[in-house]
Formats: sequence, C-alpha cells, structure tokens
Amino acid sequence: MDANIYQHFRSDEHSFIDLVGDWLEQVSFQYAPYLTEFLDPRQAYILETLVRQETDLKFRFFGGYGTAERVRCMIYPEYYEPEQEEFEIVLFEINYPKKFTTLSHGKILGTLIGSGMKREMFGDIISDGENWQVFVAKEVASYLQMQVNKIGSVTVRLDLKNYTEILTPKDGWSQEKTTVSSLRLDTVIATIFNISRQRSKQLIESGKIKINWIETQRPDFMLDLLDIVSIRGFGRLQIQEIEGKTKKEKIRLALGVLRK
Repeated sequence: MDANIYQHFRSDEHSFIDLVGDWLEQVSFQYAPYLTEFLDPRQAYILETLVRQETDLKFRFFGGYGTAERVRCMIYPEYYEPEQEEFEIVLFEINYPKKFTTLSHGKILGTLIGSGMKREMFGDIISDGENWQVFVAKEVASYLQMQVNKIGSVTVRLDLKNYTEILTPKDGWSQEKTTVSSLRLDTVIATIFNISRQRSKQLIESGKIKINWIETQRPDFMLDLLDIVSIRGFGRLQIQEIEGKTKKEKIRLALGVLRK
C-alpha cells in the first residue's frame, strides 16, 4: 500500500487501510475473489477508494437488498463475475408476540452483540413498523439461530426468510442541506438538531454518541464523508456530501437525517 494514501484518511482508519491492503494483495496474488465481512458506509467508501487508486481489480457491494446501509464486498479479478448468492447473506425475521410487546433497533442490536457476535457479522436491521428482520453472514447464521431466543425479556425465534420476503423498511430518513462552521462533532450535532454547543458537548461526553456504531466521547472529533452519527434520544445523521464552502468560509453539507 502506498504510504501516501494514509494522509487522506483519519489516523484511526489506518489499521483498516492496512487490512484492505492485505485483501487486495491476496486477490492479486491468488487471482481469486475475496469476500469481506459487513462494512459500514465509511469503510465501504475507503475500500472503494483504495481499489480504484491502487489496483486494476473489480469490486461489488451487496447487503441483502438494494439500499442496504451495511454491505459485504466482493473483490475480484477482471475475469470473474460474482453471483448474488456468493455474498453469503442470510435473512432472518424475528418472530415475537406482537400483540403484547414491541421491539426496537437498539434492543435487537444489543442482543445480537451480546450473543458473542462481532458487529461485522451482521448487516442491516430493518422494520416495517411492526415486523423486524436482520441480515446475517451465512457462516454464523446457524449459531445465531440457536443462541438468540430472547430479546430483553421477550421470547423470540429467528425464522429463515427468502429474499422475496424482505420487508419494505419504514424509513424516516430525510435529505437536508445546511452549512456548518466546522466538521467538529459537537458543531455538526448542535447545528442539525438545533441545540447549543454546550448541550451537544454534554451528550458526547456522557457517552450518548456513536460514530459508525462506535462510541466516542470526543467533542472535537472531525467528521468526514459517509460517517454515520447516532445520537441517543435525537436520531441519526449521515454526511452524504461535502459541497465546498460559502463566501463566509462555512462548509456546505448534504445530509441524511433520521429524527426521533
């Protein structure tokens, strides 16, 4: 991997860059495809950038359905043409007593991680408002099906579903544009959710913020393209485009915002 590539990314992303470099080297030397685990949007962006800049290899993303947030990537030589089945993604629907209780994304996510699974082993968790489904790497599907029989105090069962039975997600994301004085985490949160910088800082330092599913307590964290920020009690936002600066040197942003 060209050492100059590091300067284009954050220091905490260097280990992932090295990992992608290993994948690319493996495909080049073995002349055979390589399938990644589930990647978040920022990781997918980094991988795509490196493949395009560093090699003549090809790649394809798939997360189980067309607009998936978390995806697996197939990296492959020019001669190869992957099929959808080769992404090895299994779809489970969560069977639970809907008349008596409700589930939430956070409770489901916590249960899956609590079962001993790495976050990279499962993709999107989707809902139509009542029913819930989760996309899982095939290599751990049987283990997960045996392990998960409760979410909190609710008895559940994971039922295998075909791709023709994928729910239509009830998606509250809205497309918004704004300007910010800085890409600092506390500044962006304060601007998008119309709260004070001090309140934003308090949320971050109290552990209520995750960036790409990882908790951070740094108000000065600098956001970048395709980062997803989860704010407990407020919702989520994603930096979809950085569109340059205004005459007053403010940064123009295009965002996806999910408000609670």
